[in-house]
Formats: sequence, structure tokens, C-alpha cells
Amino acid sequence: MAPQTSDLTDLIAALPKAELHVHHVGSASPETVGRLAARHEGSTPVPTDPARLADYFTFTDFAHFIEVYLSVVDLIRTPDDVATLTYDIGADLARQNVRYAELTVTPYTSVIRGIAPEAFCEAIEDARHRVARDHGTELRWIFDVPGESGVPAADATLEIALAQRPDGLVGFGLGGPEVGVPRPQFAPHFAAARAAGLRSVPHAGETTGPQTIWDALEHLGAERIGHGIAAAQDPALMAHLAERQIALEVCPTSNVCTGAVPSLADHPLPQLVAAGVPVTISSDDPPMFSTTLLQEYAVAADLLRLDADGVVDLVRQSVRFSFAGDAAKAALLAEIDAVAAR
Repeated sequence: MAPQTSDLTDLIAALPKAELHVHHVGSASPETVGRLAARHEGSTPVPTDPARLADYFTFTDFAHFIEVYLSVVDLIRTPDDVATLTYDIGADLARQNVRYAELTVTPYTSVIRGIAPEAFCEAIEDARHRVARDHGTELRWIFDVPGESGVPAADATLEIALAQRPDGLVGFGLGGPEVGVPRPQFAPHFAAARAAGLRSVPHAGETTGPQTIWDALEHLGAERIGHGIAAAQDPALMAHLAERQIALEVCPTSNVCTGAVPSLADHPLPQLVAAGVPVTISSDDPPMFSTTLLQEYAVAADLLRLDADGVVDLVRQSVRFSFAGDAAKAALLAEIDAVAAR
């Protein structure tokens, strides 16, 4: 018999976890957003009162989500803002027993607001070291091209990644709207990033169809796919992902909040898993969607009808598909097993 919901909730909270799809700015807590908005009051539409942010973070569609997201991005104007945001995110993740996280970071949007690339990278690295020291959580970076800004943004992001190459940098990504942003135009940038040893993790198939995922695989050399839920529409694509063991970073609540799927009941996660597609569970932009990684695991457990063993396997999957080193993976998997055994 499967454990009661409260038992699964306790287990999810207790398990050490890896978080692979969570956005830097999108992870700012209401308290952090309110504090940053107060620093720049008078020049931002973002409320300074954390209690009003729930209404502000109610999205009509994906385009509205991007609009609101960019208004929060605009609060990050100085290296101190970057450091405050990053440290607070690390502390929030640690409170959920996240031991390792790959944050999707978009340096371009900070650099065009006047923060020097060197200062930006120094700020996130300083916060990374303090989070590890104070909370025992390891942060890594995936530098993300904001697709809506086109090839110039990709040029700049690649230059920042290769010229600065902060120690925590492990991957190269692509986010933002998919409609009207063809993936093949970024092929040279991803080729250069991969040649430099960075891993390819573009978003694809979140708000568009399976072809965007095929393009990410063919043209960008994707090793994991951000979201990728449209794969459920294409049996050949699901078979390809299963055979090649290319994981989808699935964020169920995000997909509902942005209108990518009508409801959790309609989410294709069970279909993907039934087809053998490897999935990891993530939170995307958790405060903006009134969720947490813990809640996303609870949602996934319900959708997939998992018992305790199933939850543990799902948690282990994020570690296996992370870009952590072999020793770090083995240590975290051993921690998971020890908690599960209790």
C-alpha cells in the first residue's frame, strides 16, 4: 500500500535533492523582490510589499509572464543586487534540502543594464561560495541566452561565458519565448560552447510543438531539454529521447501557470514516463508560481501515483542527470539512500 500523503510529504522534505531547472531571477522570494523593489522605488512597477506580489504574479498567458519576469529582472541593477539575489536563492534551496542546484542565469539582461561582466560573475561566485559555506548547498550556473533578444544576445552570452568562465559554470542554455525564435539560428553559439566543455541545455517544447525539440537536439546538441513536454505529441520523439536517455526537465505547476497546459490533470508527465522518457522534476520560477521544489515533487507523485520507492527513484533521477562530477553524484546518491533507508 502506498504511504499516506503526509508520509510522502515528510519523505520529500527529508530527502537530499538536486534542482536542475530553476531560474536565477525567477527564484527571488517575495521578501527579496520586495527588498530590491524598495531599493529602486519610483522606477519600477513591482510592488515593494511582498503580500501584493501574489496578485502581481498572476499571469494571463506566457507573454504576460515574460513581461512580469522582465520587470523583476529590471530590479537587478548593481553587483550588490546580484549578490543579494543569489545568496537568498541558495538559502531558500537549502531550506528544502537541496544539496546541489544548477541555476539558469541570464547575464545578458544584467550586463545591458550596466553591470560589467566581470562584476556580475564575481557577484554570483561570491554568493556561491558563501552559500556552500553557510548552508552546504552547491550552486552551479547554466548561462542562458534570452531568445527574444536574438543573435546579439547569444553573441554576448557566449563571450561572457568564455571570457569570464566562472568556476561554477557548467552549461549553456536558451530560454524565453519559443514562438518566433527558431533554434537553428543559435547553432554556432552552442557549438562553440560545447567545444569549450559546456553542456547544452536549451529550453524547447514548452509552448511550441515537438519540432522545436527536434531542432534543439539536431542543431544545438541538447543533452537535456528544458521543459520538453510537447514531446508527448510525437511518439517517434519520445522513443528517441528514451533510447538516447535525454532527460526532460519537467516543471508541472509552471506549465499550468503560463498556460502551456490547461490544468495539472491534463499534464503529459504520465504519458512521457510511460513511454520511457527520462524526466527530472523542477520548479522553474517557484515564487512567481506560488510553488516550491517540494510541492513539485508532491504534484509529480500524485500525477504518477508514486509510492515512497517511486519518489526516491524520481529524486535520484535528478542527481543522475545533473552535471555534477561522478564523486559528487555518488556522495549525494548515498545520502539519498541513507535517508530512504530510515
